[in-house]
Amino acid sequence: MKNMPTSKPTDIKTDDMESEYVFDYSKARPNRFAEKIKKDSVVVVLDPDVAQFFATSETVNAILRGIMSAMQNIIPTRKLESTK
Repeated sequence: MKNMPTSKPTDIKTDDMESEYVFDYSKARPNRFAEKIKKDSVVVVLDPDVAQFFATSETVNAILRGIMSAMQNIIPTRKLESTK
C-alpha cells in the first residue's frame, strides 16, 4: 500500500460562515462583464450535464435555431417586449 495517514484530523470545522460580514462598498467597482452582454440578450444557466455537451454559446444558438425552424408552425413565436 501507499503511504496513508494513520490518523484522521480531529479539528474539522463544519461551518465556515461567519455570523455577520461587513463589506466596504467604498471599494466597489462597476460590473466589468456588463458590457459583454448584448441589450436584448437573455442569460440562461445550463445544468452541468447539458453544459458539457456544448462548447460555445454559438453552438447552443445554432441548435436552438434549428429546433425553432423545425417547430415554427407548431408553436407561435413570442415577441420580445421592449425594456424602454
